[in-house]
Amino acid sequence: MRMLSSHLIVLSIATFLGPIVRGDEPAATRVANRPAVSGKLQLHLRDRKETVAGSGKRDVRERVMEWDAAKTAIIVCDMWDNHYCQSAAQRVGVMVPKMNAVLTAARNHGVTIIHAPSGTVDMYANTPFRRRVQQSPLVKPPVAIAKWCYLDPKDEPPLPIDDSKSPCDDAVVGAAVKVFSKQHPGLDIAGFDGISDNGDEIFNFCEELGITNIALMGVHTNMCVLGRPFGIRQQVRLGRNVVLVRDLTDAMYDPRQPPFVSHTRGTELVIEHIEAHWCPSIASDDLTRVVAGSANPATKESGSRVAK
Repeated sequence: MRMLSSHLIVLSIATFLGPIVRGDEPAATRVANRPAVSGKLQLHLRDRKETVAGSGKRDVRERVMEWDAAKTAIIVCDMWDNHYCQSAAQRVGVMVPKMNAVLTAARNHGVTIIHAPSGTVDMYANTPFRRRVQQSPLVKPPVAIAKWCYLDPKDEPPLPIDDSKSPCDDAVVGAAVKVFSKQHPGLDIAGFDGISDNGDEIFNFCEELGITNIALMGVHTNMCVLGRPFGIRQQVRLGRNVVLVRDLTDAMYDPRQPPFVSHTRGTELVIEHIEAHWCPSIASDDLTRVVAGSANPATKESGSRVAK
């Protein structure tokens, strides 16, 4: 009787947790990954480079680059359904319809979408989107993946806005407590999308799919977009090609704090900081279309465009 009870306990735990699958699991237990298809995104990169080394003067540089859609992932950072700072939540709500349209277009061109609503992924346990990321084989990263990537003075100067006191720009700031429970419902999770807020899981997933290009969008630019274990600082250190989607992000900044500029200008200053010290930015339209002819079936003459 004691053995039977133990078996039932183990069975109950397994049922509660759901199947944990990895790359060495039988094929029948794995969730299908998206197929690699041809198609090239044309990105219009904007960054800021010093004209004379050590001068501190930076000029805006614009250039064009092509990325294989099949080697590209969009990471959607912390687009929660609510926020203690209601001004921040309101701006997210305004951003959602455009972001969802961009994700739909990119997904249809073969780009991988990774939803990263930090602290809420348990909400999606046992969904194919969550399991798809969990099942990827473990790969040792070239550098350690930190739980949080803090600002390091060796890599960048202080951020251009002060978020140390109260980053919320509500007229009356409430308690900074967790009021979100999931990703904003206006963002579709569909098709071959993945869900994770774990830097190691996302790295393994990208390695399995041959993804070398990362576009970051979401909130907040001066906090999670930079510092999360899947954020810009970490992705650059992993050697990925990284861009910030500058029209689909927002900073946590209160104009009552230095440098005493509008909220919009505060976000722009953080974007400019990233362009100067971390990676280029792009406009989201670059993710919604591919180069004419690049998505055609491969021929003997042209060779395969499908990413391996």
